[in-house]
Amino acid sequence: MADKMFNIGKIINTHGVRGEVKIKRITDFEERFRTGETVYIKDKETTLPLIIASHRIHKGFDLITFEGMDNINDVEKYKGHYLQIHEDQQTELEENEYYYHEIIGCTVYTTADEKLGTIKEILAPGANDVWVLQRPGKKDAYIPYIESVVKRVDVQEKSIFIEPMEGLLD
Repeated sequence: MADKMFNIGKIINTHGVRGEVKIKRITDFEERFRTGETVYIKDKETTLPLIIASHRIHKGFDLITFEGMDNINDVEKYKGHYLQIHEDQQTELEENEYYYHEIIGCTVYTTADEKLGTIKEILAPGANDVWVLQRPGKKDAYIPYIESVVKRVDVQEKSIFIEPMEGLLD
């Protein structure tokens, strides 16, 4: 059985000519992109391990280079690919902390058991994450991941219970 892999970022472009790539981050863990860390790119049938040679933040994006790839031609073919890690590279989480992949796809209910929709994306704009709730026949709602709103998360059952604050679902 193949190891479970998890997306931590997407290569959205190259940056400059020296092999730097621009990453859209899909993780809260800063250490994922530390120099010396191994990440993987899945390319059709193969999974290619890459070692991060450098990392910096530029205009809200992570810019990284990989060891042995110091030219735009080495990395251009990976545009649009996801950077991944193995399941065993995941960090132990504290209580009430979750991986994005555990939350995305969960069904959201009110504490009164009214089904609202499904989490389709997670935004990390600042102090707390915001979960994007896709609602059938309505526009998306944004749920701040704060104690006063998110009352219970059950990743086994893929369900989340919230106490919507005023205006949240308008």
